[in-house]
Amino acid sequence: MSLAERTTMRAMRLHPDGQGASLRLEDDIPVPRPSPGEVLIKVRACGLNQVDLLTRQGEMPKDVPLPHISGTEVAGEIAVLGEGVTGWAVGASVVVDPILSCGHCHACITGNTNMCRTSRVFGVQTQGGYAQFAAVPARQLHAIPEGLGFAEIAAIAVTGPTAWHMLRRRADIRVGEDVLIIAGGSGIGVLGIQIAKLAGARVIATAGSEAKMRAALELGADEAVNHSQEGWAREVRAMTGGKGVDLVFEHVGEATWEGSLQALARGGRLVTCGGHSGFDVKINLWHLFVKEQTLIGSFAGSRQDFLDVMRLAERSQLKQVVQEIVSFEDLPRAQEMLRERRVFGKLVLDPWAG
Repeated sequence: MSLAERTTMRAMRLHPDGQGASLRLEDDIPVPRPSPGEVLIKVRACGLNQVDLLTRQGEMPKDVPLPHISGTEVAGEIAVLGEGVTGWAVGASVVVDPILSCGHCHACITGNTNMCRTSRVFGVQTQGGYAQFAAVPARQLHAIPEGLGFAEIAAIAVTGPTAWHMLRRRADIRVGEDVLIIAGGSGIGVLGIQIAKLAGARVIATAGSEAKMRAALELGADEAVNHSQEGWAREVRAMTGGKGVDLVFEHVGEATWEGSLQALARGGRLVTCGGHSGFDVKINLWHLFVKEQTLIGSFAGSRQDFLDVMRLAERSQLKQVVQEIVSFEDLPRAQEMLRERRVFGKLVLDPWAG
């Protein structure tokens, strides 16, 4: 049976269980049929992301209808071309830009596709990559750079543009600055370290264990501190001669927020893209305006950010750390590892493993 003739597939779906949602592996899910302008992808790799956990826990700003297939970080092979699709061929190896923008509003026209008011995130507002097949708009595809595998490119598809947008576009990182990368062992933190070093910054990374601290240093960080220990922010300030860092790369939220602000220098900037440990944080306005500090919000990455990251990956200037490739049967365990912060870099699902 050819891929085009398949009618069912394996997929891991979220089902309501009274306390959010639970994962259920199903073997007879209908294979999606691509609409006009879409392609059907044979999913070869799908990165695990914190947004998958937030969706499962019912903590997204808007409820995600269940049952649902999560998975935003997808790479694979084109299996079927939908009506009207040109420029692509069956069998092509592709990675998905997950920010589905409208393409015609002011934000899209000016290149800020991540700020499109009607945008959707693939795998959140659509069915995603925790499946053997997925239907994707053809305009969201990018050819996998030569020499890169499915797992390593999927693992960079979301975290790469997000980190690049934070540091380069929003925070305007500068040569010679002291930059604090919070949770440097996370999927986004691993890339934050590398992007900051590429920009010529001195990088201080935080991590939750001695092993992760060592790994962050091996990755290129100049210094590392343990953010699970009391007083870590004072340690960061000591590393800068008491001044504090010029820029904080924050994405954890409540658990590290207070320390991040304490570590920030006068005139410093803090850029944040998430808060999986809690979104409600406190801030002392006196310190904010007296020290002339700047708080910067950042969401995902634009199409240009995505293309920039793909080019850096092709040149081997930006590499994700893939800790483990897992099967469907391993997925519940893998999500628990992510929740318990037992991952350095990324975990990636192979829907065909096993």
